[in-house]
Amino acid sequence: MLAQPQESPASWAARLGIPESAVRVALDQLSELALIRPSTEDQTQVRAVNPLLGLEALLARQQADLAAQQQKVEESRATVAEAIARYGQEYAVGTGGGIQYIEGVDAIREHLELLNNKVRDEFLTFAPGGAQTASNMAASRPLNRRLLERGVRMRTVYLDAIRRDAPTLAHAEWLESLGARIRTAPTLPNRIIIIDRRTALVAADSWNTGAGATVIENPGTVTLLCALFENVWQSAEPLSVRSSPSADGLTKQQVEVLRLMARGNTDESIAKSLGISARTVRRIAAGLLDYLGARSRFQAGAHAVQQGYLPATPE
Repeated sequence: MLAQPQESPASWAARLGIPESAVRVALDQLSELALIRPSTEDQTQVRAVNPLLGLEALLARQQADLAAQQQKVEESRATVAEAIARYGQEYAVGTGGGIQYIEGVDAIREHLELLNNKVRDEFLTFAPGGAQTASNMAASRPLNRRLLERGVRMRTVYLDAIRRDAPTLAHAEWLESLGARIRTAPTLPNRIIIIDRRTALVAADSWNTGAGATVIENPGTVTLLCALFENVWQSAEPLSVRSSPSADGLTKQQVEVLRLMARGNTDESIAKSLGISARTVRRIAAGLLDYLGARSRFQAGAHAVQQGYLPATPE
């Protein structure tokens, strides 16, 4: 229209190679932007506004819209600040003398996200329960990726049982591919996350991640949890190492089943501790009885003490 002001919509359509209907839609839009106006000579025709005037006016309107939007942002900021001042302390990580209890999966995941944003150097985890749920792995992936891409040192100990669960094993290998260090152990004491050796998240129930958790920032307690992690880490097997029987012929998992049997744990309890099924526990127990030449679990415990697999004094 600026280059050929005397032509009609039909002519502009022909020049542009588009339907005349598309030209008329464009004219409506230009009119809304005040970039065209009716011709003073012929009110049935339209003409382009001088670009020095029209584009400056358009820019001025956009600046006004931006100023209005900025005003809304400032009002929202004031509202958010008021809400944080009123309620934020109740939800702050570590509230309550270095120990805070949180309940529910959503609240735990929110705290994990808050804690992850605070991580600077190190992220340590015990992940009991054997095979991890698809939802937990999916929820943790973005957070883990961000940490590892930031150069955070990540170490995780899973149960040996994940070596027989393809999805969890693939997840652990994915973590290693991004720079994490992964090991496995026969049993783990609890579900624990330790951040920068300053903050820890301890599950209320290792087998039910939604039951609740405790956020701990008490220095003495965190130090004890770090020592526990290092002790388990040293005895755990790297993910790349295949677990094999020790010199005495039993795997770590078999020894752990033997130890828990001797303590009188049920098959279901042992299964939970090792992250395996009760059926697998019974199969391992039957193999141990055969290996030890015992006819009962009680006799197996006695033989295990005699052969040095278990201490003579109960734990």
